[in-house]
Amino acid sequence: MAHFDDIYDIAADEYGIVTAARAREAGAAPSELNRWCTDGRLLRRGHGVYKLARWVPTPYDAYAEAVALVGDRAYLHGLAVLAMHGLALVDPRAIEVATPKRVRRKLPSWVEPVAAPKGERTTSYEGIPSQRVADAIESCMDSVIPARLLEAAKQAHGEGLVTADEYDRLEKELA
Repeated sequence: MAHFDDIYDIAADEYGIVTAARAREAGAAPSELNRWCTDGRLLRRGHGVYKLARWVPTPYDAYAEAVALVGDRAYLHGLAVLAMHGLALVDPRAIEVATPKRVRRKLPSWVEPVAAPKGERTTSYEGIPSQRVADAIESCMDSVIPARLLEAAKQAHGEGLVTADEYDRLEKELA
């Protein structure tokens, strides 16, 4: 039972998600994860990704789960970053997750892995690895109306997600 308490603490900090790797670090054996799935305490969401069965959902759960499903060094990218922050009135059909590695595992249709651009700056919003908002706005220039992106940049600047220099640069590019 002590291991499950440790797993619960990890998952509580990660939107109800725990990976097999994090569980191993906490001292839980794979057989314990299987037992907890059988008991109904955990739900298997994908290869090495589990979710607490009893968890109060938040607006960020799907984003955290998508990043965990894609794997190590993955992060939110493009439209997913804008959607997570409620910018540019976007509602993508799939959560775009960038990764530097090739993804061979089967993913749900609502997760779209993309190749991570070399040298891209990343950060973390609400504890979820992510592309920086200014870079996400820039990467969506081909798929979102410029007026919406300009409004998104203004809103992001007002919320402190974009610096003054980044806002000025985006304003010039979107004008």
